[in-house]
Amino acid sequence: MKKNKHILVISQYFYPEQFRINDICTEWVKRGYKVTVLTGIPNYPQGRYYEGYGLNKKRKETWNGVDIIRIPLIPRGQTPIGLVLNYFSFPISGWVWNLCNKIKADYVFMFEISPMTQCKIGVWYAKKHKIPLYLYVQDLWPENVEIITGIHNRCIIAPIQHMVDKIYKACEDIFVTSPSFAEAICKRGIKQDKVHYWPQYAEEFYYPRDKEKVTQISTENKFKIIFTGNIGYAQGLDILPKTAKILKEKNIKDVQFVIVGEGRYCEQLKKEIEDIKEMFIMIPKQPAQKIPELLTACDVAFLSFQDMALWKMTIPAKLQSYMACGMPIIASAEGETEKVITEAKCGISTPLGDSVKLADAIISIKNTDLSILRENSRKYFLSHFEKKHLMDEIELYFN
Repeated sequence: MKKNKHILVISQYFYPEQFRINDICTEWVKRGYKVTVLTGIPNYPQGRYYEGYGLNKKRKETWNGVDIIRIPLIPRGQTPIGLVLNYFSFPISGWVWNLCNKIKADYVFMFEISPMTQCKIGVWYAKKHKIPLYLYVQDLWPENVEIITGIHNRCIIAPIQHMVDKIYKACEDIFVTSPSFAEAICKRGIKQDKVHYWPQYAEEFYYPRDKEKVTQISTENKFKIIFTGNIGYAQGLDILPKTAKILKEKNIKDVQFVIVGEGRYCEQLKKEIEDIKEMFIMIPKQPAQKIPELLTACDVAFLSFQDMALWKMTIPAKLQSYMACGMPIIASAEGETEKVITEAKCGISTPLGDSVKLADAIISIKNTDLSILRENSRKYFLSHFEKKHLMDEIELYFN
């Protein structure tokens, strides 16, 4: 196959928003593909347009060889209404764009982090131009909608299910981030040979650093547990203030939680840790390239979810990032994430939402030989989530 094929990527989120699709597109350019990304005006996770971007600013640009087209959308804001408007404004703009664009692509690749409504643009384009359509599922719908909005009314959920089924059926191949996602999609009547487990990788800048050479987060001699990424409600970070109070009651004074990022739950989290703020370090959102250094400055990496069934099916992108940096991991997670941590022998996973078990696990891991966990973490990453192997694999489907 000639490597000058043109891939149209549909992704509501793209650079400077920090998602792995940025690196995937950059890698395709390096491999000789022409890549055009149709995306929105960056506003995630703050809920407002990034500085320098807007309805009349930087609507087209080229970044790392990737041509970027930004169509209008309503920023997500900090309210449920803002989120709904954000979810629907992007495909509406995409419908208009699809009527008048003159781009001629060979494939469409859709990077689906909520909302799935964005994928309608790819379906319209692929059908219009009679070209293959590929979908990479990060969030399951309508399950994700029900969790985020709390809406379970069948009059609302049924049309969403219908939309999702039409999108799945329109695709040549569907890639998913966990085996459980594959099972869930096949249960909707999609053929098994059309759905493929394609785990996320971590970019090349995620690798173990020399601990002696990194900038220390604090001069205090604390056992530091770090979380990086979106500070949203789905991440279940409300478990940390509860866990910190349990540790304090047990007279464990040398544990400190380092929280790096921002999101819809951030201000609420700051209020909840007000009376134990000596146990927390809050760091604003950082460039992705800075994260490995921050990880190295800490002892253990942390991830968690809300106590809901959907998250048991999920493998979060930050897990690969943590493991690429050789981090021991402690998690409030079950299902797929727990399975990876257990197989890798790189840390401890505790039941969702159980702050008592999490506190016990922290005490346990403090007394563990972390060097063994670091080695296991990095080794598992190289065996299962290495970038070159996974990018080679997806090219086979394009063939």
